[in-house]
Amino acid sequence: MRIYLRTTFAAITLFLLGFKMANAQDSLKVKEQSEKPDTVITAVQKLQSDIKILQKLKITGYVQAQYQIVDSAGVASFAGGNFGTGINNRFMIRRGRVKLTYNGGNFSKYVMEFDISEKGLAIKDMYAKFYDPWIQTFALTAGVFNRPFGYEIGVSSSVRESPERVRYSQTLFPLEREVGAQLTIQGSEESNWNFLKINLGMFNGNGPTPETDNKKDFIGHIGINKSNKNKSFKYGFGGSYYKGGVLQSTDNIYSISDNNGVPQFTAASISSAGSYKGKFANREYVGADAQLTVSTKMGSTSLTGEYIQGDQPGTASSSTSPLAITSGDTYLRKFNGGYLNFVQDFKGVPFSVIAKYDWYDPNTKVAGETINVANKFSAADITYRTLGLGLLYQYDHNIRLTGYYDIVNNETSANLPGFTNDLKDNVLTMRIQYKF
Repeated sequence: MRIYLRTTFAAITLFLLGFKMANAQDSLKVKEQSEKPDTVITAVQKLQSDIKILQKLKITGYVQAQYQIVDSAGVASFAGGNFGTGINNRFMIRRGRVKLTYNGGNFSKYVMEFDISEKGLAIKDMYAKFYDPWIQTFALTAGVFNRPFGYEIGVSSSVRESPERVRYSQTLFPLEREVGAQLTIQGSEESNWNFLKINLGMFNGNGPTPETDNKKDFIGHIGINKSNKNKSFKYGFGGSYYKGGVLQSTDNIYSISDNNGVPQFTAASISSAGSYKGKFANREYVGADAQLTVSTKMGSTSLTGEYIQGDQPGTASSSTSPLAITSGDTYLRKFNGGYLNFVQDFKGVPFSVIAKYDWYDPNTKVAGETINVANKFSAADITYRTLGLGLLYQYDHNIRLTGYYDIVNNETSANLPGFTNDLKDNVLTMRIQYKF
């Protein structure tokens, strides 16, 4: 009997112990199962948060690889930069862009764009843009971005049909960008006033480089863009104004005067001014632009044009807007320039035909034989006219091929060495662009 009781007690004890262990394992499993969903949910939530951030970030870019041939070696060129000494043909990466755009929602955006090529790494755009959340009409942009002057400056090089911007644009607005702040006024897409856009900006005035002269330049543009209901007829036009100055490094400032019917550069008297050094020479431009696109059964026909004129302070040898403080005397010139661009797309065919004419007269007060060294004139006073003819082939959404020929003509003068004849500086450009 005792043996039975002992056996029964041991069996009950083992059972209870086993039950307790099993119950403990079940409790552990329940605990693990209760914790596991929390861990998964946390991980999923973190993943969703990361995805939302990535969805706000957009990466785009393009690369333009090209081959060029010029009429003579070592010439100065606005078709992608001057040719080196003894060089009349070249392969080059004209642009290699990577653009990061972070969209912070309906009210902010941050943009950063780099250019990467065999010439090195350079910042092209770096700015923040803020939109008003109330009436959705105002936007503030601050940083490095395109100058709001005219039409062509703001058109991306990946979209523009001609390989380069026109000569006067590269001369007056080198590198296209500026450091500054800009207010944009434009109604929302639902607004009846969406067709009107106004840009008003204040800039350092010396391109995408650090401030050098403590003076700010104003740039403004007013544009109108409209179309019919089916978008087969689109048109736009606008006006631009630039007001700034160039710091004078010396007391010598030259302007055009008339010497018995012969124009010449003459130094201004400093008796009344006291001193010109440290003051600012007036830099002022007025421009107009227009665009027209008509779509028919044959395809799309586009016409774009601009005109600009004004006062440009320069040096004896250049009318290019300075990116840094110049050390020479100041030469004041009145200029004008413009272009007309024609593009014909063909429906159902991936080809486009381009014809573009532009001119830049850096000194409207002189022409031809009156341009001579004796009267202090130089290559900076020579007028250039360029006719560009091209063919585009849009292989697919990413790849575009361009063949383009620049026929460049310069003003000649028997009294100016180096310009007694038209320079041999026509350029053939063959480019392949990949855009993503």
